[in-house]
Amino acid sequence: MSVASPSPRTSSLFSDAEFDLPALGAALWRKKWKILRPTLLIALITLGVVQVIPAKYQSEARLLVEDRDNVFLRPDADKDVIDRNAVDEVAVTSQAQLVLSRDLAQDVIARLKLGARPEFDPALNGISPIKAVLGALGLIKNPLRMTPQERVLEAYYDRLTVYPVEKSRVIVIDFLSEDPKLAATVANAVAEAYLVRQRAAKQEQARAAVQWLSGEIETMQKKVADAEAKVAAFRANSNLLEGPNNITLSAQALGDFNAQIAAARAQKADAEAKAKIIREMLRSGQSIEASDIVNSELIRRLSEQRVTLRAELAEQSSSLMDGHPRIKELKAQIADLDGQIRGEAARIARSFDADAKIADARVEALAANFDQIKNQAATTNERDVQLRVLQREAKSQRDLLESYLAKYSEATARETLNASPADARVFSRATVSNVPAYPKKLPSVLIAAVATLMLSCGFVLTRELLSAPGAAMPVRRAPVRDAAAAQPEATDKPSAEPGRVAGAQTGGVADVVQRLQGAGAGRIAVLAAAAGLDSGEAAVKLARALATGGRVVLVGLDQTKNSAVKAISDASAPGLAEFADGSASFRDIIGKDQLSAVHVIAPGREPSRRLALLSSPRLAPGMTALARSYAYVVVDAGLAEGADLEAIAEIAPRAVLLATADAHGATAAAHERLVAAEFDDVVVLTEGRADAISAEAA
Repeated sequence: MSVASPSPRTSSLFSDAEFDLPALGAALWRKKWKILRPTLLIALITLGVVQVIPAKYQSEARLLVEDRDNVFLRPDADKDVIDRNAVDEVAVTSQAQLVLSRDLAQDVIARLKLGARPEFDPALNGISPIKAVLGALGLIKNPLRMTPQERVLEAYYDRLTVYPVEKSRVIVIDFLSEDPKLAATVANAVAEAYLVRQRAAKQEQARAAVQWLSGEIETMQKKVADAEAKVAAFRANSNLLEGPNNITLSAQALGDFNAQIAAARAQKADAEAKAKIIREMLRSGQSIEASDIVNSELIRRLSEQRVTLRAELAEQSSSLMDGHPRIKELKAQIADLDGQIRGEAARIARSFDADAKIADARVEALAANFDQIKNQAATTNERDVQLRVLQREAKSQRDLLESYLAKYSEATARETLNASPADARVFSRATVSNVPAYPKKLPSVLIAAVATLMLSCGFVLTRELLSAPGAAMPVRRAPVRDAAAAQPEATDKPSAEPGRVAGAQTGGVADVVQRLQGAGAGRIAVLAAAAGLDSGEAAVKLARALATGGRVVLVGLDQTKNSAVKAISDASAPGLAEFADGSASFRDIIGKDQLSAVHVIAPGREPSRRLALLSSPRLAPGMTALARSYAYVVVDAGLAEGADLEAIAEIAPRAVLLATADAHGATAAAHERLVAAEFDDVVVLTEGRADAISAEAA
C-alpha cells in the first residue's frame, strides 16, 4: 500500500515540529520596529482625533417611582390602607419609556429652545461635506431631507439616556452636551417635565371623573326621588303607615294588645291568689297577716282596740277572778273585735274575687280585639313584602348616590395640580460636571495602541510561520518517520504499555479523577471490561476520590454480585430497584458512606436485572434530579456489554472502563462497545494502577 508523502514544508512546520517559544520571542524582537511603528502611529492618530472631537459633558438626574398619595386626603374607607398601588419592575420600566416619550421631548426642546443651538440642529452652521456625501449615498439619514424638528429630535435622543436601575424603583436620566451647564439643565428639565405630565394626567383624570360623576349624580338623584316616592305611595295605599321606630301601625297595635292581655291575665291571677290565701287563713283560724288586710284602715283601728283591751284584761286578771263581771266584759269586747276583723277580711277576699272577675272580662275583650287585629295584619303580609322590595331598591339607589357624592367630593378636591402629586419624585438633581464624559482620551489611545500592537504581532508571527523552512523562524523538530511507519500496523500484539487502548485515555484513580474534574463530568458510569472485574469496588474508590472536589452520590445499578456499593450501604434499606418500581423515594434510598462524605444509593433489596432497571420510566428523571443536586453522580453499571449500554449512556454519558493490564484484547473490545454506545468520553482505569492508590482514594 503506497501512501503519498506530505510536502516537506508542511511536514516540517506542522506535523513534526514543536514551536520554540524563545525563537518566537527572538523573531518578534527582530521585527520590533515593524510592530512599534504602526502602534505608535495609530496611537498618535487616535490622540489627534480625540483632541479634535468636541468634548461632551454628562449630567445625571435620578427619579424614585413611588405612590405619593397623601393618606390624609384619602376617603375614610381607604385610610387604613398603607400602599394601594404597589410599584413593580414592569411599572418602573413603563415609566422610563414615558420619560422617553416624543411629546415630553418636544416640551423640553421648546422650553429650552434647543432648536436654536447648532449642537442640536447642524443645519444652522451648514452640513459637513462628509455627512452630505454619506447622506446622498443613503448610508445615513440625509440631514437636508429632514425637517428642523426631526433633526433636533434626533440630536436630542442621541444625547439622552434613560434606564431603570435593576432591582429598584429608580430611573436614571443621563444627558450629554458640549455645554456642561446645558447638560445639567436638560436633565433636570426632563425630570421636571415628566413630573408635570404625571400631575397633569392625574388632574385630567380627576376632571374627567368630576364631569362624569356630575351627570351620574343628577340621574341618581332622580332615581332616588322616584324610588322613595314609590315607597311612600305604596305605604299609604296599602295602609302600611309607620309609627315610632319605623314600625307599622298594625304591628305596633298587635304589640300593644299583646302587652295589655298579658297585664290583665297577671292582674286576674294576682287577685284570685290573694282571695284564696285570705279564705284559707279564715278557714284555719290563723291570724290574718296578709299585707292587703293589714294595710286596711278599719282593721288597723280594730287591731289597735283589741290590743288595748287585751292589755287591760291582763291588768285586771292580776287582781280579779275569771268570773268577775269586768273580766267577762273585757273578754266579750275582745271576741267582738276578733269577729269584726274576720268579717272585714272576708269582705276583702270578696273584693279580690270581684277584681279577678273584672280582669277576666278584660282579658276576653282584649283577646277578641287582638284576634281581629291579627286577622287584619295577616291580610297585609303580601303588601308588606312588596313594600320591603321597594324599600330595598330605594336603599340601594340611595347608597349608590351617596358613594357617587363622596367620590365627587374627592375628585373635585384633586382638580388642582397641587392636590394631585406625581407618582415619582426627584431625589438626585443633575449638577454641572467639569470632567468630560466623551471622548475618553486615555482609554481610547490605549485601546487603539494595544489593538494595533496585537495585530502587528499576529501579522509578524503569521508571516514567520508561513515562511520557508530555511527562514529565520527556528523550530525544534521531532524525528521524522516515513509514510509506512506513520501508518498503524494491523496486528494483535499488545501495545508497549500494558492496558493501553488506541484512542483512549488510560490511568489510575488519581489520573481519572483529574481528567473527570477538568472535563466537568457530572454523571459517570463505571463499567468492567471483563467478567472477573469488580466495577463496584472501582466505583467506590472513584467516588471517594471525587468527594474531595464536590458533593458525590454513588448509585448501584449492578445486582449480579455482592457489589461493594451494596456492602457500604444498609443492606436492609431500599435502593434503586424500589425507586424504579415506585415503592420508595429518594429520601428513603439515599444513605451515607461511613468512611467519606459520599452519599450512597444501593441496588436495592428486590432482585432486578440491569435492563429492567434501565427500562423504568422513573430512572432517567431521577438521574437528572441527582445531577442537579450533586456535582458528581457515579454509577456502578457492571459489565461493559449487552444491549442496554446505550441506555446507560443516556443516564451517564461519561464512562470509566475498569480493565486489567494483561487483557488488552478484552479491554479494546469493551472500549469499542462503549464508543459504539455513544458515550461522550471513555477513560480506561487499569486494575493494577487502581490498587496502587486505593489507600489514597480511601
